Amino acid sequence: MSNSSLKDFLPLVAGPSRYLGSEVNSVHKDPRLVRLRFALAFPDRYDIGMSHFGMQILYHILNQDERIAAERVFAPDLDMGAHLAASGAPLCSLETATPLQRFDIIGFSLLYELNYTNILMMLKLAGIPFRSALRDASHPFIIAGGPCTVNPEPVADFFDAMVIGDGETVITQMAEAWMAWQEGGGGRDRDALLRAWAGLEGVYVPAFFSVRHDPAGFQHTEPMVPGYEKVTRTIVPDLDAADFPDRPVVAFGRPVHDRLRLEIARGCSRGCRFCQAGMIYRPVRERSVENILNLAERAIAATGYDDISVLSLSTGDYGCLAPLMQELMKRCSSRRIAVSIPSFRAGTLTPALMEQIRRVRKTGFTIAPEAGSERLRAVINKNISEQDVMETVSHAFLLGWRVIKLYFMIGLPTETDADLDAIVDMVGRIRNGPAKGGRAGNIHVSVGTFIPKPHVPFQWDPQITLAQSRERTEYLRHRLRMRGITFKWQKPEASLLEGLWARGDRRLSGLLETAWQKGCRFDGWSDTFNFRLWEEALAGSGVDIDFFTTRRRSFDEPLPWDHIDTRVSKEFLKDERKKAERDKTTIDCRDGDCQACGVCDMDRIMPRCASASTAEPMTASDRPSWDQSRASAGQLVSDSPASTGQQDAPPLFYARLAYSRRESARYFGHLELATIFSRAIRRAGLPVVFSKGFHPKPRMSFHNPLPVGMESESEICYIILSENADCRDMITQLNSQLPTGVFVHNCRILPPGQRPKFIIPEIAAYRVTIEGSTFNPDIIEKFHQSDKWQFDRTSHKGDIRTFNLKDVVADMDRIADNILKLRLRTTDGKILRPDDILRAVFQFPEDQIRRAIIIKLFEITP
Repeated sequence: MSNSSLKDFLPLVAGPSRYLGSEVNSVHKDPRLVRLRFALAFPDRYDIGMSHFGMQILYHILNQDERIAAERVFAPDLDMGAHLAASGAPLCSLETATPLQRFDIIGFSLLYELNYTNILMMLKLAGIPFRSALRDASHPFIIAGGPCTVNPEPVADFFDAMVIGDGETVITQMAEAWMAWQEGGGGRDRDALLRAWAGLEGVYVPAFFSVRHDPAGFQHTEPMVPGYEKVTRTIVPDLDAADFPDRPVVAFGRPVHDRLRLEIARGCSRGCRFCQAGMIYRPVRERSVENILNLAERAIAATGYDDISVLSLSTGDYGCLAPLMQELMKRCSSRRIAVSIPSFRAGTLTPALMEQIRRVRKTGFTIAPEAGSERLRAVINKNISEQDVMETVSHAFLLGWRVIKLYFMIGLPTETDADLDAIVDMVGRIRNGPAKGGRAGNIHVSVGTFIPKPHVPFQWDPQITLAQSRERTEYLRHRLRMRGITFKWQKPEASLLEGLWARGDRRLSGLLETAWQKGCRFDGWSDTFNFRLWEEALAGSGVDIDFFTTRRRSFDEPLPWDHIDTRVSKEFLKDERKKAERDKTTIDCRDGDCQACGVCDMDRIMPRCASASTAEPMTASDRPSWDQSRASAGQLVSDSPASTGQQDAPPLFYARLAYSRRESARYFGHLELATIFSRAIRRAGLPVVFSKGFHPKPRMSFHNPLPVGMESESEICYIILSENADCRDMITQLNSQLPTGVFVHNCRILPPGQRPKFIIPEIAAYRVTIEGSTFNPDIIEKFHQSDKWQFDRTSHKGDIRTFNLKDVVADMDRIADNILKLRLRTTDGKILRPDDILRAVFQFPEDQIRRAIIIKLFEITP
């Protein structure tokens, strides 16, 4: 292994802040003071992983135990991965930059089958053997959890243990078992710990099951440990009794979901026959309104988010959605915090709910009819009518949404050409029928190929062929060329591979290794997915992809996942498949009698729905976190005269903040830094004035923003206050909320009514330290003696502008072999940066320029 680390390559990669690990609410423990080091690994980019509930929940639960240090690691992007591989530097955790090899347990989240090659990439970069059989006492235990584990077989050879079901309880049990094993001198007897884990509900140990394949090609999974024949999904029966993070880590950059996300319910009993999540997360368990409100209060105070999103598999089905939204809006609106609902099930909009929705932030609105015809919706048990869809879309337009997203599937069982035409007809009717009083918006139609997943009624059905998927997608794309319609589709090739990995068996282990060796990475991303490499891997693997994807299975044949018990009985799935053949639907058990799916025991495990009685407003004494922050910031968040334009409005106060941006903070982009300040201001409770409009933000402005990679001794930011404030208190409050490397060192309140003047200084001074080289004094002398030194700079648009650097460089002083002090003039309002001088004058290689430490020196500005 190299002595280099991931941090050494930050100047060379895109989005370097994703590798810092110094986010607000991240937990940093001294490794010497804990007994168990646990790495939570996500096999996709940071922007995706930081938006995942599961990782945040487990991070929160594990770090509550002072004996355990949980840290995070994500799949490095292609540029960082290439640097690590070329240098031999190990993949490290974010919090302490510890190589993964040194952790005791590494737990992967398996959310998507097309992330599997990234698991091997991460293990390789960590120097850990892929297969569990090749690992010994010197290696961490490699475990996994997430929805993909309901068919663990395609990747079973790579894991020591896999969790089936909810992780909140079992993760602590596994940690306790590890600490007991270690304390008892477990050492080299890894099997002893695996046996202890196998005794826990929901834990699958692949090594304790052998597999064989009969002449027909079917895998038979056979138990090797008496009493351990099946693995039953573990369930958290009551979400109100389960831990949920009230201080979630606030991601740097732009994660997919850059807001406070509250899980209001888990599970769905609508019974859509294609939907794996609807089967494997049963029963429905709703959080109480009081619990959700308490979580929201604490989390908003701890994060500074200005947007709350309430989420579940079917948010519109939450039993107390209207009173929950009413109370959330009541508490959030005066604090300029938006509440958003990303989707609704057609037919669930009530008048009371519509009244609350009028006030929420309008982003995209998603409805999933899944099929265009009433007949096919009955087959798949999607119990909504076209009228439900039309009314929901009409209401959405009326309520202010401008973008409606419709999701359909192709290749559903019994689908005909008429069903494809029904999709076109439905979209056309929606396009031509906006609400009265509203106006039509844009309609985004997304189409994906149906993939039969394990543990659903359609698990025995064939997936359509690649040729059929391409043909049907192209047919819809052509037919939906309408004004106001945007058509998107999932690549048929990606869907075929997802189907392979969803229903495959242990014979796929070698295929995964071959695909990884050929360079397959980030297969779930369209810009990096390479089907040709997968075709090559398949050709040499002996795997018959049609055997796993396009073949109809019989009810009698063994399935690779038969030893995994999700608690939904196989007989129920068979009955549902037979109903589909008769176009017969099954109602939601919440709307009628129990459907005998097998999940509930009606003792510990049963549906839990929030009742209206839990939606009573809380008293002031019940919610100290929000009210205390309002005590210091209440004037600023209410509709003050200053913000409503009244003539007697008091003057605004401009606070001039001087702050430094050093070391790791140089990796923040300008917009990223503005977001960091905005959230720090909210957490600090400063009396800031907000912008107007539907998405109000703290009013602030930055003077001459710096590029990514540059440090500064002093930068200027102005924030507008609704009242005068003590500068010393402001500095203390802000510095307690800002990340490492950003430090406010001066504050001045301008006299009432005085506005700041932004003047670009005529000269800016910099100190440049070059690594691995020196500044040639002969080149410096040559530059000083020259009358002209031309430099052509190309903009991101491709425009070329020519500068005479003799007009730009006011001074160039070599103060050490590898340290240069520069003073650069502003030319026609344009600023050249020191890196331009390093290119044009010294002609250093680009990587060396990017690694240079450039510090903008303190300067006195007007």
